[in-house]
Amino acid sequence: MPAGISVIGAGAWGTALAQSMAAAGRSVTIWARNPDVAAEINGAHTNAKRLAGITLSANVVGSADLPAAARSDVLLLATPAQQARMMARNLAPLIGPRHTVINCAKGLEQSSGRFVHEVLAEELPSTRIATLSGPGFASDLARGLPAALTLGCRDETLGITLAEYLAHPQLRLYWTSDTLGVELGGAVKNVLAIAAGVLDGKELGGSAHAALVTRGFAELRRLADALGARPETLQGLSGLGDLILTCGSAKSRNFSLGQALGRGEPLDAILASRSAVTEGVYTASAVARLCADRGVEMPISQAVHAILSRQISIDDAIYGLLNRPIKAED
Repeated sequence: MPAGISVIGAGAWGTALAQSMAAAGRSVTIWARNPDVAAEINGAHTNAKRLAGITLSANVVGSADLPAAARSDVLLLATPAQQARMMARNLAPLIGPRHTVINCAKGLEQSSGRFVHEVLAEELPSTRIATLSGPGFASDLARGLPAALTLGCRDETLGITLAEYLAHPQLRLYWTSDTLGVELGGAVKNVLAIAAGVLDGKELGGSAHAALVTRGFAELRRLADALGARPETLQGLSGLGDLILTCGSAKSRNFSLGQALGRGEPLDAILASRSAVTEGVYTASAVARLCADRGVEMPISQAVHAILSRQISIDDAIYGLLNRPIKAED
C-alpha cells in the first residue's frame, strides 16, 4: 500500500478531499499556497473561506511547504485545471517514480486544449498518473455524506490499489483504465452545466432543462467516440452521474454562473465577485476547439462558448438551438 497522502491545493474540493481521506483513517497533509490558510487549518481546524461551517479532522495538517507535502507517496492534485501545468513543473524536482499524482481537477487546459492527465504526463514523465472524478459536491464530501467517484488509471494493479486505499464507508470508489473518458466527462459537464444554469436563470422550465441535459449527454457521447473514450465510462459516475449532479443544483459553480448569466448579469461582474475558479468558463473554448478539430457536432457546448466569448447573445443562442433542422434522434 502507498505511504502517506498529500492534497495539493486548499480550495473547497481539495479541503473536502483531505477531510474525506482523514475519515478513512489516513494522516493527510494539505498544501496551501497561502501560509495563513495552512495556519488556520492547523490552529482552528477550519478553512472558512473555502469550506465554511466544516471542522476539519485533527488528522488533516496544513502546510505551505511544497517539498514537505511532496514526501507523501500519493499526491491529490486539487488545483484548477489552468494551474495544473505550473504546479506540475513545481513538483517535478521533488517527486519521481515512487509517487502517484492523482488529478482531481475537472477541465481542459485552455491554451492547448489538452486533458490534465496529458499535461501531467508531459511535465512529470517518470511519475505515475491517475484521475479522480465523479458526482461530488465539496460540502457533501466534507460532511461525510455518502458519495461514489471514479478513479481512472491505465495501470490496473495501481488503479485497484489506489481505489482500495482511498475508499472508506462513506466514499465508494470504482476503477477504470479509461482515464480519458473519466476526464472528458468531468470537463464537458461543466460547460453543459453553464447552459443548464442559463435556462434556469431565464426561467424556461423543467422541460427545457430535461431536453438540454439529454441532448448535452448525446454531445458528450459523440465527442467521446471521436476521441476513443469508452461509452460505458460516459454512462457511469464520471460522465452521466456528474452531469446530472452539476446540471441540477446551484451548489455547482458552473450552474450558478449560468443562472446569473440567464438573469442578465455580465460575465465579468460574475467572475469578479467569485474567489473560486469556475472551470467551465475556461474549458468551453477548449471543447469548442476539439469539436472543430474532430468534426464533432456539439451545438449546445459551442453555443456556451459563443455566449462566453460574446459572439452571440443568450436569446439568439437559444433561438438558434431551437430552430436547428429537424433530424432523427439517434
